Amino acid sequence: MISHLALYDVVGTPGVAADLAHIDTPARVTAHTGDAELGAALAGAALVVIPAGVPRKPGMTRDDLFNINAGIVATLAQGVARYCPLALVAIISNPVNSTVPIAAEILKAAGVFDPRKLFGVTTLDVVRARAFVAEAAGVEAGAVDLPVVGGHAGVTILPLISQAKPRVGLPLATVAALTARIQDAGTEVVTAKAGKGSATLSMAYAAARFANSCLVALAGGEGVVECAYVACSDAPAGAPFFARRVSLGPSGIAASLPLGPLSSPEISGLDALAGELAASIDKGAEFGRAWVAKQGG
Repeated sequence: MISHLALYDVVGTPGVAADLAHIDTPARVTAHTGDAELGAALAGAALVVIPAGVPRKPGMTRDDLFNINAGIVATLAQGVARYCPLALVAIISNPVNSTVPIAAEILKAAGVFDPRKLFGVTTLDVVRARAFVAEAAGVEAGAVDLPVVGGHAGVTILPLISQAKPRVGLPLATVAALTARIQDAGTEVVTAKAGKGSATLSMAYAAARFANSCLVALAGGEGVVECAYVACSDAPAGAPFFARRVSLGPSGIAASLPLGPLSSPEISGLDALAGELAASIDKGAEFGRAWVAKQGG
């Protein structure tokens, strides 16, 4: 489904492009390096995936990444506004709870913000939830599906295990332990890699899955549903951004799906995540507005 794959980074892009160009698909692969080539990378893009930034290291929270990754996302969002304002934009760069609001402020300032087209990629939370719940229920991996809502960090990640299909009927203590593991799964990987990286392979799978869904939707495919962190006006506690199930279409989000019935622990989980999610959103929005002011509007 890709005719042209344009790669952009500040260093090392030609090597990655050469590697990918050896794959037997019709896609043309081009490499673009540095500020002067950002426009060429983005021009006319239908889908922009942003995994840029530094990874988490032991002892780091997603907030520790903010000062570095915030500027990177702001710069790339500015490029999107200038060179491909109609593109779907999928942000992976952490902390997603803040980087998506940053991008929104940049796009708003440029007059091109479309809430249907901006996504924080939370697919890895869904993938982990499916894997962990299937393991606990003793069923085949990939046989369980469930939504994960809220945000993309710690307590803001809320797996709705009560809505798992097929129903798994796990004890409340097991559900609580699974929820905690899903919320802290990124740290589990950072610790296991002993300071040599964070989740990359599972994140690559999740990113590819979300990007593929976007491409199917752009091509007119129907029934494409993913969880994503998106702008919304009807989220619990009035959060302006919230991870939820969305139906995708050629123009981005075709519909935001309702949360559905929640268990008592899940209702408590919504209450618990509200304050942290709001603070992360405010932090990102404030950074975005300050960035715009610094750039002169």
